[in-house]
Parts: sequence; C-alpha cells; structure tokens
Amino acid sequence: MYKPKSLRTALTEAVPLLQTNPEKLTLSVESGNVASTLAASLSFENQYTLKLTIADFVDDLSTIFVPIQAWLRIHQADMMATQPGRKHGFTYSAALNDNGSAELTISLQLTERTLVSEVEGELRAEYAPEPQPAEPVTRPMQLYVHGELVSEWYE
Repeated sequence: MYKPKSLRTALTEAVPLLQTNPEKLTLSVESGNVASTLAASLSFENQYTLKLTIADFVDDLSTIFVPIQAWLRIHQADMMATQPGRKHGFTYSAALNDNGSAELTISLQLTERTLVSEVEGELRAEYAPEPQPAEPVTRPMQLYVHGELVSEWYE
C-alpha cells in the first residue's frame, strides 16, 4: 500500500503540529478487502479504511482537513465525485480533553488498484495510476485560517 505513506508525507509537510511533532500522527489500516474477478489477469483492487489519529490536536480543523482534501483530489478524486464517497468517504470524530486539546480520529475510504501482467512466463504487479480530474487544477501551497498563515508546503 502506498497511499498511507503518501498521506503521512503530505500531512507532515503541511500541518504545523505535525511538522514539529510527527509522532502525534498514527495511521492504521482497517476493514481491508481485495476485490478481484475471474478476468484473464490477476489484477485487483485493494479497498480499505485508513484511520488517522492525531494526538493533542488544538488547531482549527481546517489546518488538517484542507491538506487532506488537497491530497484526496490527486489520490482518491472519486471520493469527491460520487454521493457515497462524499457521504462516507471522509469521516471524523474527536475525543475532547480537559486541557482543550483533542484526540482527532479521521477515517478515509481508500482504494488502490494493482495491475498484474504476465511477461515471459513471470507475473509482474504494479500500482495503477489514479484517474485524474478532467482539467488540470492549480494547487496553492499556502494555507490561511482566519486570515493567518498557518502552513506552507512544496510538492
């Protein structure tokens, strides 16, 4: 699976709390499923829930939600294009602590397609590229929350 590592990198670069304390972010994969058919190839789709937990979160939710949305546009764009994706694809909960911080838990419904081909009697597996939006979209690299610059990142 490459998406958990990719998302961790994106959030560590974009979220101020995680830039200074990357250990506050933990990721786990839950409810995994492999979808395949009896097609000629052994290609399949890995479907799973990626659970992110951020400890001692005190910032505005936008400081984490905006970078996740930017990442999803590239790595799981179908989540924004379908009603089920919009309704169940990105959910969260927060356990509020007495000190004003929260343990923020985010669940993302992700898929990764693996193409399997036979080349000279060998099986070769590789990740399929994600379908991209029809038109290129410029991605800003700064995040302002309530008029204050809270983060900058680079692709």
